[in-house]
Amino acid sequence: MQISDDNRREIRVAGFGGQGIVLSAVILGKAASIYMGKKAAVMQSYGPESRGGACSGAIVIDEETVDYPYATRPDVLLFLSQEAYAKYRKTLKKGGLMIVEEDLVELAGDDGDAIIYKVPATRMAENLGKKIVANIIMLGALVGISDIITFSAIKQSVLSMVPPKTLKINQEAVEQGYEYGNKIKKAVEVST
Repeated sequence: MQISDDNRREIRVAGFGGQGIVLSAVILGKAASIYMGKKAAVMQSYGPESRGGACSGAIVIDEETVDYPYATRPDVLLFLSQEAYAKYRKTLKKGGLMIVEEDLVELAGDDGDAIIYKVPATRMAENLGKKIVANIIMLGALVGISDIITFSAIKQSVLSMVPPKTLKINQEAVEQGYEYGNKIKKAVEVST
């Protein structure tokens, strides 16, 4: 799915502390800049609590130097909590892409013309044996659904950012997320 014709892409990943939200933003920024040769800026925001509080990461990707690093009208929103969805859903660019964690986010039903995909990332992560890789599954799904980051770039970025003892499970997580994203994108394309 091509997001827009403009080179600048804005992505916000949001959830709560402890879900790897900021790590996800950094992984996306690194995938774009190091592994795809683009320019990227990553900003992060935390609630007052370190674990369990609101947390988000915003990534701006462009072909040129990023002159304004804030994501004001994201092309893509990835939500891993209901609170994040409630706070940021109205910031999505018209016709933008919204990917939600299916078991943690209940849609309000008034998301306008957003293109919405649901991913059971937590369940998928639990099936892998580690709930903590739900964020990596969501990143894989984003890549399977959109054209913003290549699979090769996200996989390299994930594997360069996670602890060595978790390489295998994180590789499985990004691969399964990517496959799931591809599958649901194709299902939507067939039905439209």
